Amino acid sequence: MKPAMFVPCAQGVEALLASELQAITGQPARAARGGAWVPGDLAAAMRINLECRLGQRVLWPLTDGPYRDERDLYELARRVPWPEWITPQQTLRVDVSAQRSPLRSLNFAALRVKDAVCDALREASGERPSVDTRHPTLPLVLFLDATHAWLYADTSGEALFKRGWRDARGGGQAVKGEAPLKETLAAAMLAAADWRGRAEDGALLDPFCGAGTIAIEAAQIACGMAPGLQRRFAFEQQRPFVPLRAAWQQLKQAARARVHAPAVAVFASDVSFRMTDFAARNAERAGVAQAIEFKTADALQRLPPAPRGTLLMNPPYGERIAPKGRGTAAREGFEGGEDAAAFFAALATHWKRHYPGWTAWCLSPEMKLPSLMRLQESRRVPMWNGGIECRLFRFELVAGSHKPAVRAPAA
Repeated sequence: MKPAMFVPCAQGVEALLASELQAITGQPARAARGGAWVPGDLAAAMRINLECRLGQRVLWPLTDGPYRDERDLYELARRVPWPEWITPQQTLRVDVSAQRSPLRSLNFAALRVKDAVCDALREASGERPSVDTRHPTLPLVLFLDATHAWLYADTSGEALFKRGWRDARGGGQAVKGEAPLKETLAAAMLAAADWRGRAEDGALLDPFCGAGTIAIEAAQIACGMAPGLQRRFAFEQQRPFVPLRAAWQQLKQAARARVHAPAVAVFASDVSFRMTDFAARNAERAGVAQAIEFKTADALQRLPPAPRGTLLMNPPYGERIAPKGRGTAAREGFEGGEDAAAFFAALATHWKRHYPGWTAWCLSPEMKLPSLMRLQESRRVPMWNGGIECRLFRFELVAGSHKPAVRAPAA
């Protein structure tokens, strides 16, 4: 029986992730709180790392069992044949996540697991590995509930939202006060909208593109580009995967061969020239500059770039909502009270006038956004942007008002 890997994800994305994992592996995946389980071998773990857009990392199960104290955790970790996973010349790190655990110190729990690894290597070779808190060869993840412990090897290393194209100097936080959108969340928005880059999906437009995350993720999907093609993974140095190095190279070669010209157009705009320039440079590093048309434009004036399509956005709170001089909503976002309400009402009016037949999806922590926009949502999907609870609202755009017509009184 194949072991079940656990792939954590942002809250609200679990069902979408389970569907994605099933498509990648061909195995039945099961959604759980905070992630999804999927059976598979080491080759499947490599494939998930390369292809998964919604997960945060790929965790390989090592051992699990009941525990009462740190001594039990040490004995649990000693069950693992550590020389098969790591050499004394390599490094490790132990992260602990707990819910209702009776232990007083999670740091001490991590220390006991580290001791178990080092003791096993010392007994086997006379040497022990070192700890590297930044880029370890073998990152370990320990999950604890009130009575049970699970220990995993993290095969990803850096979180999977790090696709490998962001400028390390800019990182996407180029605007003060902006909540950066992770690539995994942008992919979740696209998955919730069922936008897959097919001709029948129509064009995609993000009128508040910022660093370009949504547009870049959409363009990579439209071009058939694997999200992990431009980065490295922890498993590439982990001992169980060494015999699979040739298979890993073949997986990457096959992924490169799948890249194709997009079947649909992706458009992105922002009111700030600085941001559209920044986003365009990000798209260049991501290998999809040719698949996105960037434009510096006010969202209240941007005309539709295609007869039909999907608007997908995460409107910011900061200066990119509207140009200076259009009112305090541009500077204060939803917290601008009446000015903010006026801006989003004007945006909805612009959409109804110029975008009939389009579908708009808007991610926002403001639960009253439909009221602010004077639109009736057809769907709202709970999602979390980091620690911020949000909703992804869907609006079917039609000309005029959603309000029913009022009949004149009979004569």
